[in-house]
Amino acid sequence: MTTHIAKQLLAATAIALVGALSPLTAAQAQAPQAAAAKVDDKLVWDLAPIFKSPADWDNARKKLLTDLDEAKKWQGTLGKDAATLRTVMDRMSALNHQAEKLQVYAYLQYSTDTRDNAYQERLNLSQSMAAQASAAIAWFAPEVQSLGEDKINAFIKADKGLEKHAVRLHDILRLKAHTLTPETEAAIAAFGPIFGSASNTYSVLANADIDWPEITLPDGTKKKLNQSGYGQLRQDPDRAVRKQVFDLFWTKFGQYENTMGNTLAAAVQAGTIDAKLRHYPTAVAASLAANDIPEAVYRTLVAEANKGLPTLHRYFKLRQKMLGLPDLHYYDIYPSLVQLDRKFTFDESRTLTLAATKPLGKDYTATLDRITAKRTMHVMPAEGKESGAYQWGTYGIDPYVFLNHQDDFNSMTTYAHEWGHGMHTALANAAQPYETAGYPLFVAEIASITNEMLLSDYMLSRAETREEKLFYLGQALEGMRATFFRQTMFAEFELATHDAVERGEAISGSRMKEIYCDLLKRYHGDKEGVMKIDEKYCAEWSFIPHFYRAFYVYQYATSIAAAAYFADEVQKGGDKQRDLFLSVLKAGGSEYPYPLLKKAGLDMATPAPYQALIRRMNTIMDEMEKLLAEKK
Repeated sequence: MTTHIAKQLLAATAIALVGALSPLTAAQAQAPQAAAAKVDDKLVWDLAPIFKSPADWDNARKKLLTDLDEAKKWQGTLGKDAATLRTVMDRMSALNHQAEKLQVYAYLQYSTDTRDNAYQERLNLSQSMAAQASAAIAWFAPEVQSLGEDKINAFIKADKGLEKHAVRLHDILRLKAHTLTPETEAAIAAFGPIFGSASNTYSVLANADIDWPEITLPDGTKKKLNQSGYGQLRQDPDRAVRKQVFDLFWTKFGQYENTMGNTLAAAVQAGTIDAKLRHYPTAVAASLAANDIPEAVYRTLVAEANKGLPTLHRYFKLRQKMLGLPDLHYYDIYPSLVQLDRKFTFDESRTLTLAATKPLGKDYTATLDRITAKRTMHVMPAEGKESGAYQWGTYGIDPYVFLNHQDDFNSMTTYAHEWGHGMHTALANAAQPYETAGYPLFVAEIASITNEMLLSDYMLSRAETREEKLFYLGQALEGMRATFFRQTMFAEFELATHDAVERGEAISGSRMKEIYCDLLKRYHGDKEGVMKIDEKYCAEWSFIPHFYRAFYVYQYATSIAAAAYFADEVQKGGDKQRDLFLSVLKAGGSEYPYPLLKKAGLDMATPAPYQALIRRMNTIMDEMEKLLAEKK
């Protein structure tokens, strides 16, 4: 649901990076070791459609700041008549769109090389600009609320030009009890860069400043154990290598326990203070209220994941059996259950994703083909490049996708995932005006994970050998482990840390490690003897960038449940089910996500979607065990 402009501008970077470090792909699509000597232009995005040059960007930024001074003159005019309200809102939309373009350009550049001082400065300027923009129009929501619902509805009825703004106006009225005075809203908005500084500190420390150790592999080669090295080597088939990787990497992260504890504690405290100021009972309630998500969705998800832990533990036991291990440790999670001796080039990732998404219709694949043929991606690894993958863009311009392609199956999965986001953006932009094109995170991951599932099913249907079938089934199983159970574990961690602060408890790096360790052991069956969790690996809490946007990751878990439903419906149900799924994507932010999905047949506040996903997981394991019982 599109919220008022101040909230959009303050949170634009965090909200729009819907694909950043996606749970199915982030670990595999890590920042690379070294830049290639020469990279094909088609593998590097062209940002000229946003701004032709940094100079044009800076001129646009300065003009926006001047325009914001003019925006202050609109205060006190909204109740004059419907035409005045429409004129002001049209101008605000234009300002918001320009601010969005400025932020997108700055972040896209920065993420390709976090070491570049010019990129860092431009990103900081964009964040400062966003805070200034938010402060300049902080009066808007309180003024709309002061007019009242009857007057706003009368204005909308009187002027058809207000129809595209109706969603936002009603959203503002809905949040009246949690909106502060114009002066207070302006003060909070002005602190925007400070509130975001904890996340920036984490990013620079984790991606640029940590002095990563080197690891010597059995063949004598040395490799830097940064985030990229960790993402690759934790999958190594040699168990001794994996243990060495985990020991070195988490010991290094553990050395920054106090610093990471301070940065994350600052983010948690900022969220709890903001919730208290806005009269929400808890930080989680404040977060869910933005898109009117019932708290029952969050609580039901956590409860059902915990009820499903026996299925997760069954998977771990199957993993131990297939890997032929005497016992199971945390460093045994990531190697493939079956090795597939095949590379997936970038071109193959594109071709196979196009083929796999054919059930979504000719229009879908034609649009995907057209956009991906352009320079809309930053593909290859490079020194200083951020880890992970994401999709971002701005209205009226084709979406951009950021990758770290490693020519493996996980890279192809990442490609399909991020272009699920890209197509969601393209479809919503085509079907909606700017004001309602932006979609909420609650539905964002459904589009991307549905693409992943279609790709997985497509590859399985083409598998020719038992081993290849086991590989794709194992990948699907691991995806559900990582996306449903792991992200719900993260969601519990966020609840626990915020609950502690809200109780008035001090929270530090050591306390966060203790909370995370308890969860890690419970989810992985340490007490039941399923998997041994080494205490040093509990430093993982400090590694997760999603925690700097609180109560975000649970939506990965809800989304994989929804995606499983839609993938099945699309493939077996024909045109009607396909169009129903696409209608969810085309809706953008024109409806609240919970009732939007409910209309499509999914009530995410009930146990049913999560129980269905757990049944799917058991069905896959049944199939794998049958294949394992067959003679080669």
